[in-house]
Formats: sequence, C-alpha cells, structure tokens
Amino acid sequence: MTKQRNWAGNYIYNTTNWHYPETVEEIQQLVKKCNRLKVVGSRHSFNDIADSTEHMVSLEKLNKVVSFNKEGRKITIEAGMKYSEVSQYLEGTGLALHNLASLPHISVAGACATATHGSGDKNGNLATIVNGMEFVNASGDIISLSHEKNEEEMKALAVSLGAMGIITKLTLNLVPDFQIRQDVYENLPFAEFQANYDAIFSSSYSVSLFTNWKSEYFNQVWLKRAVTSEQDSFEVKSAFFGAKLATVKLHPISGHGAEHCTDQLGIAGPWHDRLSHFRMNFTPSSGKELQSEYIIPREYVSDAIKALGTVSDKIAPLLLVSEIRSIAADDLWMSMNYKQDSIGIHFTWQDNWEAVKQVLPEIEAALEPFHARPHWGKLFTMAPDRVQSFYEKLPQFRELVQKYDPEGKFRNAFLEKYIFE
Repeated sequence: MTKQRNWAGNYIYNTTNWHYPETVEEIQQLVKKCNRLKVVGSRHSFNDIADSTEHMVSLEKLNKVVSFNKEGRKITIEAGMKYSEVSQYLEGTGLALHNLASLPHISVAGACATATHGSGDKNGNLATIVNGMEFVNASGDIISLSHEKNEEEMKALAVSLGAMGIITKLTLNLVPDFQIRQDVYENLPFAEFQANYDAIFSSSYSVSLFTNWKSEYFNQVWLKRAVTSEQDSFEVKSAFFGAKLATVKLHPISGHGAEHCTDQLGIAGPWHDRLSHFRMNFTPSSGKELQSEYIIPREYVSDAIKALGTVSDKIAPLLLVSEIRSIAADDLWMSMNYKQDSIGIHFTWQDNWEAVKQVLPEIEAALEPFHARPHWGKLFTMAPDRVQSFYEKLPQFRELVQKYDPEGKFRNAFLEKYIFE
C-alpha cells in the first residue's frame, strides 16, 4: 500500500498501516493490539498533529447519528461525521448548529479536537458546543464524559488534540433553527477597519474580511446577518465603512468563479447554506494550497494589521488569500481562545512550502508582541516553549492525558514536541 496524503496533498503520512473500523468494538481491539496509533477525521490538518509512524485509524465509516433529543436540544453523533452530514440531518428539525467553519466538509471530532472555528463576536469555536464525549483510552476501555457530570474534564478534553484516546461519539448542544442572508462588500480601507473594527465585527452574526496584502484595504467583507422578523423592512446599504456593495457573487480568491460559494446578494437561506463560505454539495479537490493561522487577543487587532503590513511584500507573492475573523472567548483548556475574545488571522498559501516556511518566522516575529497563538492543525514554525507558554492549564492537561494514556500510546512527534517536551 502506498503512503497516503492529507486533504490538501501537502502532507504524507508516515505509515501504510491504515485501519477503517466500523464499530467501537473494532476500535477497542485495535487499541489493545497496537503499541502506537493515531486517528484521523477528514484529513484537513496541514501538519503532523494526526500522524503516526506505526498505525493510523480512520473514522470515516463511523458517520451516523446515535441519538437526537429535540426537546433537550442535543444530538449525539459518531466521531467520523462531517458537518455537512450533521447539517443535512438537522434540516427541517427546527434546530441548528451555532456555527460552521469555512468548509462544511470537515469532521466534527477533528475540528473540535483542534479548536477550529467559524466567525462571530458571540460565537465560540466549534468545540464550545460539545456537551459530552465518548472515547477509547489506552487500555481499550470506553470512557464517557458529560458536561453535567464531568465539567472540568470536559473543559480539558473538548479540545483534546487527540492526546487521550480515540473519540468515538460526541454530544453537541443545538440552537433554534435560523436563517442567514449574506452580503459582500468590496475594498474596505485598512484605515477604516482600524478606526472601526468593533463596529465592523459586531455588525453581523458572522463577519469575514479577506485581503491579498497587496494594497491598504480588505478586498472583500462577507457579512452573514441573521434574518429577523424585521427582515422585510431591512434595506441593505450601498456602502459599508468605505467599502462598496458587490452586485455579483464573488469568490474570496480573486479570479476564481463563485459557483461553489454559498449564496450572496442578500438572498436569505438556511444557516447551513450560508455560514460556510463554500457549498456542501461541492467537494473541494485536494491540494494546491497550504494554510496557517494565528489567534490574537481581540484588543491587538489594529496594531497587528499594521505590523503585518511591514512584511506584506513578503506575504503577498506567496498568498492566495488572507482572512480575518472574530471568535468569542471560552473556558476550554487547550483552546486558542481560552479566556480571551480573539481574532483569527488566516493565510491560505500557494503550495510552495519551501518558500512559505521562510516567511512564517517573519509573520510570527511581527505578531509576537500580540501573543499570537498558532492554530493547532495548521502550519507554523514557532518554538515549542513559546507555544506552551500560552496555555496556563497545560500542566493539568498533561496530568489528565497521563491518566488515560500512561504509556503514551496516542502520542506522536507533534504531541511530544509541543505538549510533552
């Protein structure tokens, strides 16, 4: 068997021993049999966080709804389910997920384990709605936790980094169904953003700003507004802090067709057809991009944009697009948003790692005064001790992982370097 790659094609996994269990019992058997193993979801990490030199476990066949509690607003799913599959199940039930990432094609368990996020001042990252979880620990035992019974452990393991075992089920908190309208504006000046970023980010349920760092403005602003009963009287403005309302559908990357993007032009639709940037029935082709992201405390965003401007001449030639989003604070130990309202500064790069890895240290140096935390599942070059310094609960997290995996069965090079070194 040839070695396999991640979703983007930039990372080659180190082993050809892949397993595709269809039941929790099969997972238990694998854990008992293997000395070292790691699990992957939809393979959307760009680094080695989900790699193993011995055994890989894919959960793609564990992709069903276990239970749905409409009255309690909860859904329990198998860990291999993708957000697109959960969204389709919830269609017509009157309930919804609070948010989605840019792509709906990623697995729920993998996204939560790495604190992946969407956007919105009042929206926590995707792991913040995890109410309960089931996982197989290093002994092959099934461990069940819930927020009601195991509050501190849930805070510790909702963003687990895959360190304590193989997640088999997640219980998610749901919200009432809602609709979103999406309007896009073009060319918002950096100066307007720096003077008004609070008003800009708070203007909609979800806000994304895109730039190519070639000019002193955001090329596009995507406003995803929750539709209210006053929607009939809502009149979209032709200007937004100096940006002009787009009159045709746009792709975040200049020159790309918008046919695979979610509907814009103010056409209201279900939450799951608007919160992501790309349609659920569009499966992205693998490859031809790299991704990095740094999360900073919200209060530094204006100065951080200015600082990145000093290295924009090195960023722009390698970039496809950069996206700026807001994320609400949470209390999850290993979350990049722990105890801080945050801004995510995301870079989608051309597939040129040799060049990108030269510019990442310059970006990290520019953002260092603003306590920038790298996204766990994306590309960065920050020193391990610097990464560890951002997580005040890291010692307790290590202790808890040791409890469930005393021999390091689920550890790999990434965890050894950034968590246990």
